Amino acid sequence: VQVADSGGGLVHSGGSLIHSCAASGITLMRCNVRWMRQLSGKERELVRGNISLGDRTTYVDAKKVRFTISRDNDRNTVYLQMNSLKPEDTAMYFCNAKGCAGNACYDLWGQGTQVTVSS
Repeated sequence: VQVADSGGGLVHSGGSLIHSCAASGITLMRCNVRWMRQLSGKERELVRGNISLGDRTTYVDAKKVRFTISRDNDRNTVYLQMNSLKPEDTAMYFCNAKGCAGNACYDLWGQGTQVTVSS
């Protein structure tokens, strides 16, 4: 049971990137999924999250209006679309999924991907 981050990279200020979170062994539609980021020398902070209740999705933390979430249930993948990126968005981005599969519950973290925004 795991989630894997992909995406990220180097982009100019104002550009866009897509960060993917793909799961195996657990259904993301039934998980709480969020993205955290960690700037150099600082603690991890919430970027964007959603609470999944079956087919009904509720968005929390609307402060990051430049970042939106979408999902592909067939691929068991959730995407973070990052628009209008700024140099201060440069950080390591992590996918985090909390949910249960079978008789066990999990708090899963991706390995993280680096996003670098140049000015």
